[in-house]
Order: sequence, then structure tokens, then C-alpha cells
Amino acid sequence: MKNIKLSQVVIQAGLIFWAVIQIFPLYWLLTFSLKDNTEIFQGNMIGLPKDWHFENYAHAFMGGNVGRYLANSIIVTTVTIMIVCMASLMASYALIRMKWKLRKLFQMMFILGITIPIHAALLPVFIMMRQAHLINTYWCLIIPYSAFAIPMAIMISSGFITTIPVELEEAACIDGCSIYKIFIRIILPLMKPSLSTIAIFTFLQSWNELMFAVVFISKPVYRTLTVGIQSLVGQYTTDWGPIGAGLVVATFPIIIIYVILSKQVQQSLIAGSVKG
Repeated sequence: MKNIKLSQVVIQAGLIFWAVIQIFPLYWLLTFSLKDNTEIFQGNMIGLPKDWHFENYAHAFMGGNVGRYLANSIIVTTVTIMIVCMASLMASYALIRMKWKLRKLFQMMFILGITIPIHAALLPVFIMMRQAHLINTYWCLIIPYSAFAIPMAIMISSGFITTIPVELEEAACIDGCSIYKIFIRIILPLMKPSLSTIAIFTFLQSWNELMFAVVFISKPVYRTLTVGIQSLVGQYTTDWGPIGAGLVVATFPIIIIYVILSKQVQQSLIAGSVKG
């Protein structure tokens, strides 16, 4: 018993130490955003602020246009998530449940899409967006973000659809439901855990993406949060407190959303691995 208790203490201590390591960057970022340059560069990098500069957030939102950049990121990310969720669910249902020619070919194409890094297609996507006159619009980010997120989303939703009994759809078909009603009334309600997983992965990809946003967006009115924070860096002098405030605004929504939807993500991944 003593050995068991000692091992448990060691494990708990190790987990606590690891949790502190993981949480410390968030603590440092939060305190960093409430300091001025003098305190940051004069030895108080880790401790709590001596003077709490909440005006850094006001300066970031008003003077640094972080509010506008945040709104742009929300618009791009929200539309991307909606497109990816609906397109991936419909495509997965067609690939798994329906029997049609070229189904295997399309499955292979989507699988190959997972292997292509998003930034490897930067130049051809830029040329296509320029020819379509979509540069410096929301769509020059939404379209490529959605295109590169759909293959992974199809893989997640396909694994989950295979766990849904076919008898439910057969019973609905006998009752007179069309294929569209079966998809809307039966498949969609059962796919909520999968939707949560797809939404989180798509959110992380589009919210944090920088290269496409830098290359495709030159007008400040369309800049996303990741690009906008860079504009807070001055050529000769930089006020680092507002930059920390902008980073807090960019980072903490990701953590909050993941904490809220983490259970659904785990359920979806487990369900997809049983029969997928």
C-alpha cells in the first residue's frame, strides 16, 4: 500500500508540475499585457504588474484597431466554419451511404487533399484569387481556408456516419421521407459531436493562419487579428503592452471555445475510431 500511495503521489506531483508548465505562458501573457515598457524591460518580466495598465486594452482596441481586426477574424472564421461543416457532412453522407460511379475516386481525392500543406499552394491560390478579383476581400481567405479544411472534416464525419445504424434511415424511407429529409431530420441531429470537432479544428486553422492573410490582404479594413497585431509593432519604438493585450484577445477565445466543446470532440473521435 505504501508503494502504491508513493507512486500515486509521484504521478500527481508530475501532473501538477506539467500543468504549471502549460499554464505559465498564459499567466505570463496576461500579466505582460498589463505592464508598460519600463516594467517589462527592467526586470519584472514574470511577476505581477506593479502598476496595472488596463489602458493597454483600450489603446489596442482604439488606437491599434484591434476591435476591427477581431471583427474581421470572427467574420472569416464563422463563414468558413459554416461552409466546412455543411459541405463536409453532405459530402460524407454521399460518399458513405450512397452508391454511385466515381465514389471511390472522389474518396481518394479527398484523402489526398489532407496530404497537401495549405501554404504549399500559396502561389497558385494567389493567382486564382487575383484573376477572380477577390484579393482584399473576405472571400480570398474564406475560400482557401474552407477548401483545405474540408478533406480533414470529411474524414472526421465519415468515421462518425459509419456508427449511425442504417436501419434508422430505412425506417424513415419507409415512412415516406426523401433523401433530403433523412439527412436533415435524422443525420444532422446525430452528427452534433462530429460538428463540434470539425468546428474546433476549422476554427483553429482559420483563426491562427497568418501567411495567406499577409499575402492576400493589404487593405487595413480587411486585416484579420493575426495580421493586425503585427501592425502594432513600430518602426523605431514599440509599445509592448498593447501588443500583449492584442495577443490576449487572439489567444483566449481559442482556449475558451476548446474548453466548452472538448467533451464533444472526445466523443466524436472515440465514436469515429470504433467502426471507422
